[in-house]
Amino acid sequence: MHNSLIASLLTLWGGLLLAPSLIPPTLAQTVCSPPILSRLDTHQVQPGETLESIAAQYGLLPDILRHFNPNFPGVGGTLQIPPMNGIQVPVSEGATWETLANTYGVRADVLFEMNGCQPPQKQAFIPGVSWTGELPSVNDYTGLQGYPLAQNAEIALPYGWYQHPVTNARTFHSGLDLLAPVGTPVLAADAGTVSFVGQQGNYGNLVIINHPQGQQTRYAHLEQTQVQVGQTLTIGQEIGRVGTTGNPDISTPHLHFEVRYQFPIGWVAQDPEIHFPRQSSDSLSDLLPKSTTP
Repeated sequence: MHNSLIASLLTLWGGLLLAPSLIPPTLAQTVCSPPILSRLDTHQVQPGETLESIAAQYGLLPDILRHFNPNFPGVGGTLQIPPMNGIQVPVSEGATWETLANTYGVRADVLFEMNGCQPPQKQAFIPGVSWTGELPSVNDYTGLQGYPLAQNAEIALPYGWYQHPVTNARTFHSGLDLLAPVGTPVLAADAGTVSFVGQQGNYGNLVIINHPQGQQTRYAHLEQTQVQVGQTLTIGQEIGRVGTTGNPDISTPHLHFEVRYQFPIGWVAQDPEIHFPRQSSDSLSDLLPKSTTP
């Protein structure tokens, strides 16, 4: 597909919503999932079906289905079905998620997570939703009423892109690493309902809380948890204790804390610091690592 056509399609897809039936409230929507391109489904064409009717069946645009299946196979043939609207594109050698973001107008962190939280491979999935890449102002956010620890903590690793000290890969850090001794109580940063409790890969012991207006907070690497799925929480209620489970990005004990919002493509990470109450946010800014000159 020519670049101009891809650009036109992406413009047409701006703001496109997935069918509600295609966004199940499963763990796949709450943690980093396998790459979209590894999760293509198949459909065997039945008598009377057309490309348009099949696309409607899966909540896809016909152009999306045509992109993955340039030649309609006819009755008995097999089609590839992506789990959401988007396209597969070749990735040039040396490309990064940032350069792909600039090319297709989709936030780099969104591309990173939808493609399996790994460096770009030979092919990438570009979701059919337009993003500006610009962070909204603080006033555009629904702030949290509380803080995940009893006291403000030093930020050992801030939100955003960084060079991984071990792999040397350009990596996206989806939250804040707040330094705290093992065993420190971890608190619900706002009222909400627990949607996940358990061990989950790099997160280790993880608690996820869903809040009103499509907001979510995550608390990772916990030593222990003290809540259950479906439990309703109040601001400041203890949910667990700081630990070192999973695969933390730094070795010093800390709470990995995330804030996410639900968009058509899933739960998208945002900078937690600007969600904190203003008095906390102001003091936390002073704790961010300062650049030094030799």
